[in-house]
Amino acid sequence: MNLHRIVSKKQLAPNIHSIEVEFNPRVAAKIRPGQFVMIRIDEQGERIPLTPVSVNKDGGSLTFIFQEVGRTTRRLGMLKEGDSISDVVGPLGTPSEIRRYGTVAVVGGGIGTACVYPEARALKEAGNAIISIIGARSGELLILEEEMKSVSDRFYVTTDDGTKGRRGFVTDMLREVVEAGEKLDLAIAVGPAVMMKSVSDLTRRYGIKTLVSLNPIMVDGTGMCGSCRVIVGGETKFACVDGPTFDAHLVDFDHLLSRLKMYAEEERLALRLLEQGC
Repeated sequence: MNLHRIVSKKQLAPNIHSIEVEFNPRVAAKIRPGQFVMIRIDEQGERIPLTPVSVNKDGGSLTFIFQEVGRTTRRLGMLKEGDSISDVVGPLGTPSEIRRYGTVAVVGGGIGTACVYPEARALKEAGNAIISIIGARSGELLILEEEMKSVSDRFYVTTDDGTKGRRGFVTDMLREVVEAGEKLDLAIAVGPAVMMKSVSDLTRRYGIKTLVSLNPIMVDGTGMCGSCRVIVGGETKFACVDGPTFDAHLVDFDHLLSRLKMYAEEERLALRLLEQGC
């Protein structure tokens, strides 16, 4: 069995962790922004997709940020430095198109900031002007502030409760930027599906090309199971192979939101059994 040792682990916020995991350096070198890997803690565990926040190609490791929301992420949060993960498979998914667009608004909501950061960094290196907006429910749940600020020409923070930055949602700040006369050549949003839908609704009104990274239920990550199907432009797509990045204005977000709720009760039961020691 090919085990991937946890090199380091940090708690970034309540129930939000960063872990660095050993990974084949030759494979790590092939990972591009927008791609993900599937991890499985052990032979009895489910597979879950995670986006590498950073890749150590020389030392052979990947760093992930995740939030404990279900049984598997709770179990992942219980692991310590020196523990091992059974499987880390990737890179999977279609890489994002990194080129010079001009001025790009990068919007991260909650844990979605961990997914959008590698793209913001790559787009900055490609010569784009980056306007970053990140948000969370409260200040204690914000992540990667300094990292996002370091790759941004302008940087804004919002929180739902006003405990840090501007009180309100990321869409409020994005609207202010656009209505102030800023010409955006591209917007990228990653976060909860309802947040990405709100960004898409806003940018559609202003004719701003917008990309989102979708987060449907995923099982194998290779297009075989079909569980990650989404509707884009009226056609069925698989987020794992056709995405996860799609044109936001073509995504059927109502369908996505409906599918995300399909196994909510089963997920609650699985977490409850774990808490009971089962």
